[in-house]
Amino acid sequence: MKNLIILIFLSLLVSCAKEYKPENKIKEDVSFLADDKLEGRQTGTPGGEKASEYIKNRFESLGLTPKGTDGFYQSFSFKPKTHPHEEVKFTENSDGTITGRNVVGFIDNKAKNTVIIGAHFDHLGYGGDGSLYRDSIKAIHNGADDNASGVALLLNLASKLKNTNTNNNYVFIAFSGEEMGLLGSNYFVKNPTFNIKEVSYMINMDMVGRLKDSALAVYGTGTSPIFKQTLKSHNNDFKLIMKESGVGPSDHTSFYLADLPVLHFFTGQHRDYHKPSDDTETLNYEGMESISNYIFNIISDLNDNGKLAFRKTKNESEETPRYKVSMGVIPDYMFDGKGMKIDGVSEGKPAIKAGVKKGDILVQFDGEKITDMMGYMKALAKTKKGDKKPIVVNRSGKEVTLTIEF
Repeated sequence: MKNLIILIFLSLLVSCAKEYKPENKIKEDVSFLADDKLEGRQTGTPGGEKASEYIKNRFESLGLTPKGTDGFYQSFSFKPKTHPHEEVKFTENSDGTITGRNVVGFIDNKAKNTVIIGAHFDHLGYGGDGSLYRDSIKAIHNGADDNASGVALLLNLASKLKNTNTNNNYVFIAFSGEEMGLLGSNYFVKNPTFNIKEVSYMINMDMVGRLKDSALAVYGTGTSPIFKQTLKSHNNDFKLIMKESGVGPSDHTSFYLADLPVLHFFTGQHRDYHKPSDDTETLNYEGMESISNYIFNIISDLNDNGKLAFRKTKNESEETPRYKVSMGVIPDYMFDGKGMKIDGVSEGKPAIKAGVKKGDILVQFDGEKITDMMGYMKALAKTKKGDKKPIVVNRSGKEVTLTIEF
């Protein structure tokens, strides 16, 4: 009888045990990282260090194990490139270098292969060279979309991948130094904290907080033969804009150059890019959750595929022409129609003086048809200062001819 009571008691304990449920702290994570108290999370500043400490603590709370060189941290040093007038609160070393640190967490499923999931957490501080802010009064660049959004999804995926898809191990890396030239990811690839030959593929998330009209860009789709079909088979919610190249202005490039398959997720540039106005209230949190779910489904699909085959892609950046003049427009990188859609027009630049407006689609430049952004760049490369060029834009379905002076 006593044994029976013990068995009943134990069975009740098991039935009452809470089943693990993934958390959703996307908004909470963004709110902390994009708070003024972190002063823009510039690499090598106290605000950047606070951000890395927060991510470390979140990794610990999620049950990840350390995979850096100093617990969760992997430090690297560099010499900052700043103008003398910039009042940056760098924490300098005795040799004049600055220390940045990646934050690296691990889910060890005792598997043969490992998946890397990454996002950079640094931003521009009070602006500096990368800022598009033109006011004389300095202001904090909080970088809610760029890239608190990516880190929030990184943490959300870490929660989702606990005790699931156990045919792979998972390394989660919050990179520092991205805005200064992919410093953190480049350092990690050259100084990996585990055998990088075990990596199956890498996923990167940079600026994933502004989902609009369901348009989601995915870069690197040609870096493994399996990617395109996998992306399509799980897509019920997005207008996918797929780019094959593994090279681009974010941390996935460092891994592609190490011959690893990569996927980079991006919801597009916007008028608040690299400005103080890139703040928490501008993000689409429901959209972020849907992107996280989509990426999780892709990871789940690839769980049984072993180490993915790598394929080199054409480097579109090598074909990018150089030019000496600028129209002063921000292209809509999510547009996949004919022409180049304009997502923003800079004050005081040739385009706004000519009457170009946000939403216009450039379809002709100096008599040449423009079918995409590359066509525009090639036409612009033939232009020099002082030239006057006729352009044609599609504005709400009507073609409008303008003259632009450089």
